[in-house]
Amino acid sequence: MPLEYAYCMRTTLDLPAETLEKARRAANLRTKRETVIAGLEELIRKSKREELRGLAGRVRLEVDLARSRDRRRR
Repeated sequence: MPLEYAYCMRTTLDLPAETLEKARRAANLRTKRETVIAGLEELIRKSKREELRGLAGRVRLEVDLARSRDRRRR
């Protein structure tokens, strides 16, 4: 069990079987548990993206794009 799931919470949910199976197949996952966790993680990522979008136009960055692109990678 990965460390981030070391503190699990057992929960009973009534989920539409067909919806869960469609999601499982769409994500190419093996289990219902993996499917539910992937869905929850995606909701968290979506929330963070929306939060970043809300900052559009509010954050002023002073970046020299030409210099940044010319910088050689080590």
